[in-house]
Amino acid sequence: MSHRKKVLLKLIILGDSGVGKTSLMNQYVNQKFSNQYKATIGADFLTKEIMLDDKLVTMQIWDTAGQERFQSLGVAFYRGADACVLVYDITNPKSFEKLDTWRDEFLAQAGPRDPDAFPFIVLGNKVDKESERRVQKQRAQEWCRSKNVQQHFETSAKEATSVEEAFQTIASSALQKGQEDDM
Repeated sequence: MSHRKKVLLKLIILGDSGVGKTSLMNQYVNQKFSNQYKATIGADFLTKEIMLDDKLVTMQIWDTAGQERFQSLGVAFYRGADACVLVYDITNPKSFEKLDTWRDEFLAQAGPRDPDAFPFIVLGNKVDKESERRVQKQRAQEWCRSKNVQQHFETSAKEATSVEEAFQTIASSALQKGQEDDM
């Protein structure tokens, strides 16, 4: 019989409509990308099992609608989140400027015990469109520093650039934070 612990991690992906939240999740979980845009209605989740630190970790990745009319998904949706993935589109400065709003909304709704130590990760998506870049990496890194966000990745859901690495990193951070909370 295996003595490995099973762990469930709830990750929530937030960001403006069209930044690639669903595509990132699908790329990570199913290694698939679709060029067809279909707006997410409300919220949806996928699960992926990974081995991390000799533990079987089930990641429950919640994808949310970026449209304002779905923004108030309510406390129940955010409750119990172990980590939050904030996504912007490197070709869309407005989506980057809205990260503050998404982060604040998450903290207000989820109400983590220690907001400053809560695991956030920021993903600048669509690096496959480098020639259309409007948000410089340095600007995003400065924002992360100012908010005490430890991780920032530039990703492409389309080309699978840094997607696996980003999700592994946030899972690892969430797991570590969970272990610290248990002490």
